[in-house]
Amino acid sequence: MSSIRSDARCSDDFTLRESLDWHDPDINCTLVVSTPQADRGLWAEYAAGALRNYRRHGVECALDTEALRSGSDTVMFFAVVDDTGKTVAGLRAIGPLRSAEDSHALVEWAGQPSQQLVRTMIDSRAPFGILEMKSAWATDDPDRSHRITDAMARSAFHMMELLGNQFCMATAAAYALNRWRSSGGVISAIPATPYPSEQYQTKMMWWDRHDFVNHAKPEQVSKILTETQLLARRVSHLSDTRVSTAR
Repeated sequence: MSSIRSDARCSDDFTLRESLDWHDPDINCTLVVSTPQADRGLWAEYAAGALRNYRRHGVECALDTEALRSGSDTVMFFAVVDDTGKTVAGLRAIGPLRSAEDSHALVEWAGQPSQQLVRTMIDSRAPFGILEMKSAWATDDPDRSHRITDAMARSAFHMMELLGNQFCMATAAAYALNRWRSSGGVISAIPATPYPSEQYQTKMMWWDRHDFVNHAKPEQVSKILTETQLLARRVSHLSDTRVSTAR
């Protein structure tokens, strides 16, 4: 098997009107895929957590605070909610990117000789659909953060499957991206950029849902396939319910 295939693949104009959630027994948390419009309360908790986390690490300048407030540019977001109801991790997706001009990566590589390589890499994939993951954060609890990061690393595939996109990208410090490789993310060869400050060496990572199995850990592949199939069935059921109600 070389890709995720689903009979319930959604069209480019697909809109998630309500949250989709499921329990992950490995971390005893609820995983949620939603939109800012469908769940304003959870979005606010995720956004507040991102601000706290980035501020604690001194990189609040890397956040688009207006986008976190309004959610206007976010097509979907992912949150991890623990058994007490507390949001302990999350990220958001923008896109699909029409071109490199839609990506914050151009800002991050501004003034760098490799900015044109960034532009070319994004533009060449844009016709196949690209989601850009942003504002990711997770609890600093050392006993839980690693397993929670594994769950977050799979979220790219849930959103790509629902929206019908082939690619997903993210930019972050190289040490942070290494934690996301378990789900098949590949760090590009483009030289790092000192963003948001000289203290950080930011790199770019790509996921391709057509060949991620060649790069992901087997246990992550199994969970990605199981979770995306679950979501496809949920979406199909919701669609059937709406059609039945309309009749």
